[in-house]
Amino acid sequence: MVQGTGIRKLIQVTCKALLFDMDGVLIDSTPAVARVWRRWAIEHGFEPESTIRMAHGRPSIATLRDLLPNADHEAENREVERREIEDTEGVVALPGSRELLSALPDDRWAVVTSATRPLAQARLRVAGLPIPKFFVTSNDIVKGKPDPEPYIKGSTLLGFSPKDCVVVEDVPAGIRSGKGAGARVIAFTTTVAPRELTAAGADWILPNCGAIRLEGARGELALSLELSEQ
Repeated sequence: MVQGTGIRKLIQVTCKALLFDMDGVLIDSTPAVARVWRRWAIEHGFEPESTIRMAHGRPSIATLRDLLPNADHEAENREVERREIEDTEGVVALPGSRELLSALPDDRWAVVTSATRPLAQARLRVAGLPIPKFFVTSNDIVKGKPDPEPYIKGSTLLGFSPKDCVVVEDVPAGIRSGKGAGARVIAFTTTVAPRELTAAGADWILPNCGAIRLEGARGELALSLELSEQ
């Protein structure tokens, strides 16, 4: 996991709701994801590390369509999903995620993930995090991140406009999805370097959920963000 460094400062942000990506934001599943895609890449004759980078933050089926244009994508996707559900070793909650989710009202946050619903539920349970009341997975969308559809759908489920929501992400594809939907975006330095987060359009860069404090939830969510100056 990549971690940012630097002097920290506090800023105040208000919004109606928070939309969280899952992997790299709420949980650390990086070792499990890497194991599954490395094995798959070797079996299919692809370079493992570039395959892992391509797969991160996108629906698995999108990666499969890019790499195997003539394959049975649904069948391949079911096999990748099966392997990912079975391999949960090392899947843990990231710092501060459990505390932040516990502090938020149930109707003011959603998980918007590129994982399938069964896989997302399996990882959240292993990490000891709650299954959200509002949930958008790859099963619920037509176009995955970086398309804005996932975050538009997430904000709609909560009953808010994307511009009134803050997205929490960790990779450029997710940041672009949130910004394209019209939301502001917090980006974590858990997966890629801060310069990549900035280039993708992130509004604020933080280390993890531990740098977000809920100060109030009357009408709007009042958040205190502990930023890392890069």
